[in-house]
Amino acid sequence: MSSNGSSAHAIEIHNMKVFYGDKLAVDGVTLPILRNKITAFIGPSGCGKSTVLRALNRMNDLIPSARVEGQILFKGKDLYGPNVDAVEVRRRIGMVFQKPNPFPKSIYDNVAYGPRLLGVSKKGVLDEIVEASLKGAFLWDEVKGDLKKSGLALSGGQQQRLCIARTIAVEPEVILMDEPCSALDPIATQRIEELMRELVANYTIVIVTHNMQQATRVSDYTAFYSIHKQETEMGKENRWGILAEYNETVKLFEQPQSQETADYISGRFG
Repeated sequence: MSSNGSSAHAIEIHNMKVFYGDKLAVDGVTLPILRNKITAFIGPSGCGKSTVLRALNRMNDLIPSARVEGQILFKGKDLYGPNVDAVEVRRRIGMVFQKPNPFPKSIYDNVAYGPRLLGVSKKGVLDEIVEASLKGAFLWDEVKGDLKKSGLALSGGQQQRLCIARTIAVEPEVILMDEPCSALDPIATQRIEELMRELVANYTIVIVTHNMQQATRVSDYTAFYSIHKQETEMGKENRWGILAEYNETVKLFEQPQSQETADYISGRFG
């Protein structure tokens, strides 16, 4: 995974489809993810935005029935190519989940977990990584005196920042965030949003959010997904997600190109 693609693009998605068994979940997504920018995925429930996000670091591989078609290029190399290691993909393209999920370990061991898996064993080196990662996640000043405390003893917002520190400890290039604030109160949400704007100087970030105000506050680009419906001959309805519109966030919200986007962001459906 060393060859370079377009220098402006961290990831390029070309005509991607995702299936669960025979069921089409998302159809025909073509999308650039720009380097050192925040891209938000928005859309109604069931439109496939989290499915697309999980495809970017092969988390869908963990679902036995899932199948991805098309191309997802990272540094010019297809992430689903025959010789690509999914574990390495997930190191380079990290993920922060909807609900904070610290390990039942100390704060220190949560952050050191990934580096240790990668073979880092010297305490001095681990100490530096843990401190730098917690500083990077704006958590160091709150926990530096008690690194042996369980990560589960932290508040929800602190736990989510601990998960972000754990993610950046293995030096990814891209961070995926699947509704990272949905379980948090407004103050913790603001801290995470401020953190995202700080992190984007060094990382590319893709966030799935139901909160359109959040998308306008934090993201540079927004992709709006909608649900396509088709009746079968048997009278049933098939539904799958499509990428309806992609643009700079300001343009998408102020001058949507499709009526569907305009209806969604004005609250007329979804």
